Amino acid sequence: MSQPRTLWEEGHEPGRQVVALGMALALTTVVVDLAVVGRVSSFFDLCFVALCVALALKVRPTDFFTVGVLPPLIMVAVFVLLGITRPGVIAHPSDGVVQAVISGLSRHSTALVVGYALCLACLAIRQRVAAAER
Repeated sequence: MSQPRTLWEEGHEPGRQVVALGMALALTTVVVDLAVVGRVSSFFDLCFVALCVALALKVRPTDFFTVGVLPPLIMVAVFVLLGITRPGVIAHPSDGVVQAVISGLSRHSTALVVGYALCLACLAIRQRVAAAER
């Protein structure tokens, strides 16, 4: 009788699909946040941290590097899009794109650091579990 797979062994999605899923969910979170609050709030931060962990658990082991660099890229991409279209939701309305992105990153840096750290921790645990199985 074989043992059931653990949470750390379940990830099987290709890196490209995980990147697309991450961007889609991050942008969906921003849309919901803007519809409810009118700006990027702590709701985005909480969802971003959960998203980072979920992506680390979803990806297949051969694509760990892709997800290992993904959280900062997702946040920067989202804030660049917001800086181009609606800078007032992440910074002062009169700020330029670069200033809006920097302001957004600084205001949401805690979520970025926590999400990135948890993502890397999940990937490290998954790597150790996979190595122990071999």
